[in-house]
Order: sequence, then C-alpha cells, then structure tokens
Amino acid sequence: MTRRLIGLVAAFAVVVGGSLTAAVPAQAATPAIEITKVYYDSPGADNRSKSSLNAEYVKLTNRRARTINLKNWTLRDKANHVYKFSGDVKLAKGKSIVIRTGKGKNTAGTRYWGSGNYIWNNTGDTAYLRNASGKQIDKCAWTKKGKGYTNC
Repeated sequence: MTRRLIGLVAAFAVVVGGSLTAAVPAQAATPAIEITKVYYDSPGADNRSKSSLNAEYVKLTNRRARTINLKNWTLRDKANHVYKFSGDVKLAKGKSIVIRTGKGKNTAGTRYWGSGNYIWNNTGDTAYLRNASGKQIDKCAWTKKGKGYTNC
C-alpha cells in the first residue's frame, strides 16, 4: 500500500510540476556556523591600542543541533588576512565565539587574531568563513561605514 501511494504521489508530481523533489529541512539552508555580527569599526579613535583592536571582532554562531569542531577552519577578509582556528575549538549548539582582531588570551568564547593592525575595512569589506577543507560556509559583507558594525 505504501509503495503504491508513493508511486501515485510521484506520478502526480511529474504531471503537475515536472519532477519530484524531496523536501529539504530548513536547517540545511542555514550554514552550520554563521557569521552573525562583524564589528568593523571599534568605538573611539583608531589608535591601534589593545582595547581598540580588540573592539573590532567577528561573532560566529553554531546553528546546528550538535557541537562542531572549528579546528583548521579559517576566517578571512577581501585582502586575504587569514585567521586559522588551531587545535580543537568546539562550538556547542546555539553557542557563539568571538574572534577579536588584537591580542589576548584565548578562551572557549573568545579567540584573538593577534594582529597589531585593523583587519576589517570601515568603508566596506567581506568576512568569509571556510571549513577545514576550504569550502566557504558563510560570508558577510558591508559597503559603507554605517554604525560601525553589521548584523549578518
């Protein structure tokens, strides 16, 4: 009975729409890890102080129902400044991690790029997130200064 019903549904789909496509879960359309915020213009003067550099950051959020290991994933800008996650960096479901431009001590929720210069261009740039095999997982772009940050 089930096979017959599936056959009838498939035949109807071909007649109506020309093909039968399996429904894709909503979760599949959302990247596993999303760039959810880029603070590209730290508040105050751009004086390259530790606090100013660390106020420039990218926030990544795990949208999956399982923990994802970011080991060897990369975050980069249009000019190809690259941050690479080294070692096991496990991001639990629904959790976020912030990658700050400057220097500091890495924690579970914060990583430091270690740069003495700003990475993200205030007047427009793109942040690209790639997995360990180099596949682009997500990107976030802005084209003008605006508020100094963008929610992606």
